[in-house]
Amino acid sequence: MSKYIQGANPYMPLWEHVPDGEPRVFEHDGQMRVYVYGSHDTMKTAYCGLDYVVWSAPVCDLTSWTYHGVCYNTCNGSVLYAPDVVKKGDTYYLYSAEDCGSQIFVSQSKSPTGPFINPVKTDLGFDPGILVDDDGRVYAYWGFCGSRCCELNEDMATIKPGTLHIDPIKSTTSDDAFFEASSPRKIFGKYIYIYSKRYPVPAPQLGVYDYNNGFLSYKYSDHPLEGFLPGGDISFNGGEILKNADGTGTMTYRWGNNHGSIMEINGQWYVFYHRQTGTNEFFRQAMLEPIDAAMDDSGKIYIGHIKYENGKPVSSEPVEMTSQGAHINGLDAYSLISAGYACHLSDETDNHPKGAIYSSNAYINTPDSPESGSASIVGITNSVTAGFRYLQFGPNSPKSVTAYIRAFSDVTVNVRIDDYKGKICAVLHLSAKDSQQTDNGFTEVSANLSCGVIGKRAVYFEFISDSESTVAEFDSFCFHAE
Repeated sequence: MSKYIQGANPYMPLWEHVPDGEPRVFEHDGQMRVYVYGSHDTMKTAYCGLDYVVWSAPVCDLTSWTYHGVCYNTCNGSVLYAPDVVKKGDTYYLYSAEDCGSQIFVSQSKSPTGPFINPVKTDLGFDPGILVDDDGRVYAYWGFCGSRCCELNEDMATIKPGTLHIDPIKSTTSDDAFFEASSPRKIFGKYIYIYSKRYPVPAPQLGVYDYNNGFLSYKYSDHPLEGFLPGGDISFNGGEILKNADGTGTMTYRWGNNHGSIMEINGQWYVFYHRQTGTNEFFRQAMLEPIDAAMDDSGKIYIGHIKYENGKPVSSEPVEMTSQGAHINGLDAYSLISAGYACHLSDETDNHPKGAIYSSNAYINTPDSPESGSASIVGITNSVTAGFRYLQFGPNSPKSVTAYIRAFSDVTVNVRIDDYKGKICAVLHLSAKDSQQTDNGFTEVSANLSCGVIGKRAVYFEFISDSESTVAEFDSFCFHAE
């Protein structure tokens, strides 16, 4: 049996839930690794939890993540919201958001994996983001529905007198509203203020018809505390955006709040963000996508999916949400791929109005422990499609496809290529009476391909049934060369 693919999107194991991820590249003990610090969704029915954990990967392989355990526990028994970690000198500083982000403490460690000790209360507020500048000066950014920033004193905790700025990015207007998730970065000599933007007005080309805060956006400046100019949107967690004939878009994933940042790792820029799972916003997972970053001759910064003309950047838009993540050439189609990596969940029954928070009744049911290598899609009804962008088939087409599905009614599954309405390359048939079971209770069903499929392609599984209730659960799939 094929092995489960690892390090796809989400890039941590499917049982782990670390949202609000702030990536940092540190050299420690002679190794360059990217470390991710985020809140920890262990509450399940409310945001976050009572500890922070650390994951890291070598800069040369962002598909291979190591768990370093708990690096910090709440100092007062309260829920911890989004943190940040920076290094100054030989010391790592963790900014913890105690009491649901209403009190910010800073603690220290000599290791990027902690433990972080001796917490001291700071002058900062909600969702702190810290920037250690090239000259050693330290700046802090924070806020909820209104941004703040300042320079910090040498104690890394208190505001240097005369440096506090209110609404530094001028982003409280009705059509450009700062929400939360401050994250500063410095690229091309410019100061980049990354934040979660609240769309209070429609953005129909992106499938947004009502209030939406699933975007990570940015502004930029020549100064760390003021003069920020309009930038754009880097990422959106609403899944694949289907393009409609009238120029509007349709989301295919359950969007929700977003938080993260960008990092250049081994010569490639990435955006780290999170997606929702389940039926609410409280069980989120860490995601990443390769992005582009550039500056034009006037000093304007472009981040995301950039359009070039004559070799120069002219515009940018949010990078697409994918299943592949750091597998930038596509997921190996011949490995076992969990259904939990779907980046597209939609249906064709027109039960959901434009802009609805749910794209379909189906959702990803993530496991509770490391024992399971997969996460299944549950709540599948007639016409639900689960999409995966992208798979790598190589130069030779596979002969067949196998899926692991639990059927509650007779169901036909059309395997489509390139588009959710694309060419059908295989058809799977199941009934509720099928008895060939795997160890995890899912039926193994296979079919030969009716056409050749090579290279990097998107794959969609469309479930068709006469039943009006839940018809199936989808665990995993793989393709076979022979």
